[in-house]
Amino acid sequence: MVTGGARGLGLAAAEALIAEGARVVITDLDRAAGEQAAARLGANAVFMSQNVTDAAQWETVLDATIARFGSLDVLVNNAGIADIVDVEQISLATWQRTLDINLSGVFLGTQAAIARMKKDRRGSIVNIASIEGILGEAVLPAYNAAKGGVRIFTRSAAIHCARSGTGIRVNAVCPGFADTQMVSGALATLTPDAAQAFAQKTLERIPMGRFALPSEIAAAVLFLASDESSYVTGSDLVVDGGMTA
Repeated sequence: MVTGGARGLGLAAAEALIAEGARVVITDLDRAAGEQAAARLGANAVFMSQNVTDAAQWETVLDATIARFGSLDVLVNNAGIADIVDVEQISLATWQRTLDINLSGVFLGTQAAIARMKKDRRGSIVNIASIEGILGEAVLPAYNAAKGGVRIFTRSAAIHCARSGTGIRVNAVCPGFADTQMVSGALATLTPDAAQAFAQKTLERIPMGRFALPSEIAAAVLFLASDESSYVTGSDLVVDGGMTA
């Protein structure tokens, strides 16, 4: 199951998983885009509408996934939002919404997935954090806080699952800036000149000199989802073109 799977990194992750033989449920608030994405992905993809901040919807969607496919082996907590606004200007509503979706949604999904995966004594949970949970960004205070929270929460959940003998691994992918709708959407909230300046300044901070392709982030998700990473848990896999180096 991949949350926020209608576009961007979520859709790329679903594509990579399906290419390796997985059957994937993609969830999103955008029903039209989600249904279109699932149809394009083919017979091994199913779309379900979901608000990741709603605990009851997690129960419904995960139970429907297991009823459809027999088990839940992988959860990719990808759904997220970003608003470009500094600490002096951000509203409490924007702050809370960002934490609700980007952090509490990951908690709810991880908790609900563990309850189901531990019955089979196996599973991989991949939480999409960010290098913005490692570095500070003056215009992303809520996003920084949420993604930093995802990183340390991932470690806590991973330790619990390992020491409890659940057979579940929990890891985080920390993408750098990627060429996705979320990034372009956040930039669209700025004036054209400000957006261009922000993008140029960001590119100058990336040693590889470009934004990531969604497929490059998806490859990291695929690794952590697979048995190739069987001895990896509680880790941050940074995919950022050298930006944090």
